[in-house]
Amino acid sequence: MVFGVYTGPAPPQKPMAEMTQEEQGELGARKMIEAMHSCPGKTVIAGGSGFALGGFFGLFMASMAYDVPIGSTAVKHISDLPFKEQMRYQFKDMGRRMWSSAKNFGYIGMVYSGVECSIESLRAKHDIYNGVSAGCITGAGLSIKGGPQAAAIGCAGFAAFSYAIDLYMSSDAARPPPNDYDE
Repeated sequence: MVFGVYTGPAPPQKPMAEMTQEEQGELGARKMIEAMHSCPGKTVIAGGSGFALGGFFGLFMASMAYDVPIGSTAVKHISDLPFKEQMRYQFKDMGRRMWSSAKNFGYIGMVYSGVECSIESLRAKHDIYNGVSAGCITGAGLSIKGGPQAAAIGCAGFAAFSYAIDLYMSSDAARPPPNDYDE
């Protein structure tokens, strides 16, 4: 058993035509869980989740930037345009920001998840050092174009963020705080 998933020999499998609906459902669920626990599966899930989260983040940030100058010489400010043109411009801008944020978040999620899963597979351990190492490698890889100093800062920043998130996520295992109902 690796990571809570049964990895021993697969039980003998009947042809799909001879299986009951329950057996087919169990087989499908088992295959889905195996795919989700594989490194490629985790990487795709993290990339898709990051893409969706980035899209929402981009939408939110675009809605906050409502006073953006256009930049052409004929029209100095968006408020100088007719309402219909303002709306068209704003929706295009929101779409660009959503797409940009979604791509970036998805890319970072895929890289981090893929590196973390690879480190975990190589070390054959599931601990906090996997996330910290993956954060360092991801941060350094994303900022390497800025030079060695930028890569070192990216490594330290992503590693610290990964460490903080891992600590927060593992704190759920602790005893919950007392409330009015516990007596």
